[in-house]
Amino acid sequence: MISTTLHSMLDRNRVYNFMVPKVTDELDLRHGTILYMEGINVSFDGFKAINELNLYINDGELRCIIGPNGAGKTTMMDVITGKTRPDTGSCWFGQRMNLLRMSEAEIAEAGIGRKFQKPTVFEKHSVFENLELAMAGNKKVFPTLIARLSGEQRDHIDEVVESIGLAEQLYTEAGYLSHGQKQWLEIGMLLMQRPKLLLVDEPVAGMTHQEMDRTAELLKTLAGNQSVIVVEHDMDFVRSLESPVTVLHQGSVLAEGSMDAVQNDQRVIDVYLGGD
Repeated sequence: MISTTLHSMLDRNRVYNFMVPKVTDELDLRHGTILYMEGINVSFDGFKAINELNLYINDGELRCIIGPNGAGKTTMMDVITGKTRPDTGSCWFGQRMNLLRMSEAEIAEAGIGRKFQKPTVFEKHSVFENLELAMAGNKKVFPTLIARLSGEQRDHIDEVVESIGLAEQLYTEAGYLSHGQKQWLEIGMLLMQRPKLLLVDEPVAGMTHQEMDRTAELLKTLAGNQSVIVVEHDMDFVRSLESPVTVLHQGSVLAEGSMDAVQNDQRVIDVYLGGD
């Protein structure tokens, strides 16, 4: 079982906080904005994936990012998490953390968590063990597998498992969970690390309508305790979140506002929602 877990931890797309060094700068939110992206440009072999992108996310805000394929949504998240370095521009986490000077591991440790579209949980381990493994701390892998939890750590697991709605599945192997439950578990694994900013990529792809409703409630509940950026294609789901929406097109912000406002914006209708 341990060898399976170690193999799972070699996923190149996943940065686990217990494997990375501490970041000493504290998050400075004195102006109420947690993420600043200004003048961001990213090109790949002559293709401009991001074009003078300006984006600002407030502390505790739930924001939806929508846009057609190729609009720059994934590249934007890659820049925030340090996977992609922009050609020009600035990207700050609060007032003091320059994300462009930090490694992926340092960014994760600073409090930015990313959930990819496909859930990556440890399927041979229970929900409880997945949450335990994901817990933040300056620990190596083997001590993490055998360490005893403190009362505070156990309380945190209980709090997270209640919030993601998996209390009844606490000792169920993750491989037996439904697709939606795996998505919630991975969100829970991120919450174990007490992030300040969550990036969630297409969380409801492949879910039932009931699971989609539960996911919307979960994300709305999370906002306030942390900022949440949701990238999603399902417009009904985006509307159910009742949050500000940013529309990306050709690597730039095309429109921002409520879902009603952007759906009635002629520019959005023309390039994204199928206007003539």
